[in-house]
This record gives sequence, structure tokens and C-alpha cells, in this order.
Amino acid sequence: MNGVWLEDGVVSLRTDLPDPNAEENEAIIRVLCAGICSTDHGLISGMYPYTGVLGHEFVGVVEQGPDSLIGERVVGEIVAACWNCEACGKGRASHCPHRTVLGITNRNGVFADYTSLPVENLHVVPEPVSTDIATFTEPLAAALQILEQVHITSGDRVLVVGSGKLAQLIARVLTLTGCELTCVGRNERTILLFPDTAESYTVDHLPDMQFDVVVECTGNAQGFEIARRMVRPRGTLVLKSTYPGALEVDFTMLVVDEVTIIGSRCGPFGAAVRLLESGHVDLSPLIEHRFPFDQSLEALRESRKPGTLKVLLDMC
Repeated sequence: MNGVWLEDGVVSLRTDLPDPNAEENEAIIRVLCAGICSTDHGLISGMYPYTGVLGHEFVGVVEQGPDSLIGERVVGEIVAACWNCEACGKGRASHCPHRTVLGITNRNGVFADYTSLPVENLHVVPEPVSTDIATFTEPLAAALQILEQVHITSGDRVLVVGSGKLAQLIARVLTLTGCELTCVGRNERTILLFPDTAESYTVDHLPDMQFDVVVECTGNAQGFEIARRMVRPRGTLVLKSTYPGALEVDFTMLVVDEVTIIGSRCGPFGAAVRLLESGHVDLSPLIEHRFPFDQSLEALRESRKPGTLKVLLDMC
């Protein structure tokens, strides 16, 4: 099997990988399209220890599994839980201490001809949704997780910090609430892609106001400081990015201002698929480049350039 392999910080295009074996209640999926994510670059840079096939955003066709799924286009939730531990029993399966995570923790990912996942993780892609757009399901679900954690209404003033791939998805999701949305970023080109209903600024020209909810999507110290400074007293700060190093945080002001801090990770796939089917979000402007699978290493280099949005790999 062909695949993009990471080992000891080195990425290589392999042609000798074994085909995945389906465990009990798992399906084998032929990958059609995969999206490159900032997390993939975090793994390459050593943010988390990982050896294996990279990639976790995908659309594929089920080739082995239940009869009802054979031949169906599917997307897949990336966390595979054990369902036997206390965390799983109490509804915290995404935090199962024995979990594997597609292309991230102890489970080969989707930059390959085939991948495998538990059948319960799979969601059929509706006919009207193109394969390219369905590849956004996983990060769109992560954006929707904010609405699972924070009640946002049309009366709220909300700020998104960052203008990259995830920030763009989050902004599109937040517009659905009718909130008063403001977005700030460093890249003038990507700032222009925010929804027309949002007020947009560069970090050099921040608005002189505070916000009920601030969503930090940059994964860097400057972005966090902007987010902390612009959340109002008793407001909510949502952290959607991991950080490559330690942050210096003024916890005193967070305590004095009684700010609620929420970490936010994976989200509801079913809701993401339904949103894509509805056509209420336009994600096509976020596709920056497409590469054939045999140019995967070039695609990874391209996707690492500052300001680059979604890079897709055609796996067939």
C-alpha cells in the first residue's frame, strides 16, 4: 500500500506499507480525498510523539464492512474509544484514556490508499455534497463544537482571533447564530474571505471594544494575548488551538475579570454533515490547492506556507 509515513520527524512517501486489517466492528475504507491540517504539521515538528501514516481529514468508499455501507462514500470521526472504561461509561468517549486517534495517536491515518475505522465512527456523505467539500467534515465539526459548549445568541458580541483554515470555518458557523461577529487576523488576503456579515480587522488595527465570547484560533502567543485582552469581564474565552510551547499567561487578570476559559476539540459529525448538505455554508473558497497523491510531500510543503488555506490530496 502507498502512504505518507512519519517517523523520527522525517516524512516519506512509502510504497511498501501493509494494507490495514479490520478489527472487530471495523470497516476498511478506500480513501478518495484527504485534507492537510495544521495538526499534521504539528506532528511532523514533534509537538506530539507519533510514528505512522499521517492524515485525519478524509472522504472514502467503504470496501469491507457491513453490507449497508459497502460502496458508500463516508467520512469518519477520528477518535476510536474502548467503550469499556469509566470515561466511556460516563459519556466522555473522546477522552477515553485507551483511545486511538486517526493519524494522530496509535492509529494509521488517511494519507494512504486505505484506512480503517470502527463502523460506529462512520457517516455516509449525502449525494448532493461533493467529495471535496465533504473533506471539511472533521474541522467543520470542530467548529460546531463551540456551539455545543457555549450558548451564543443574536445579542452576543463575538470575536474570532485568527484568519486561517479553522478560523474561517468557525466564522461561518458563528454567522448562523446571528451574533454580532468580528474577526481579526494577520493575513490581509485571508481576512477578505471572512463572511460579509462580519466586521474584519488586521491585528495592527484592532477595534476598541470587548466581547462576550472570544474564540482563539491562532495557536500562538500573540493571538492568545489579543484574545485575553479583548474578552470582557465575566466573558468566555474559547481555545480552539494547541500551542507549540509554553505560554506566559496573566492569570491574575483572568481571575479578577472572572473569565470562563473553555478548551474545545472534536465536535459533532452528524451536525457537520447536515450543515454541508443544507448548503448554508460555502466552503469552496477555502480550497487553495489540489495535489495528486504522488506529490504529497510537495503538498505538505505548500500547505505549510503562511496564509495557505486548505490543501487537498487526490488519493485516486
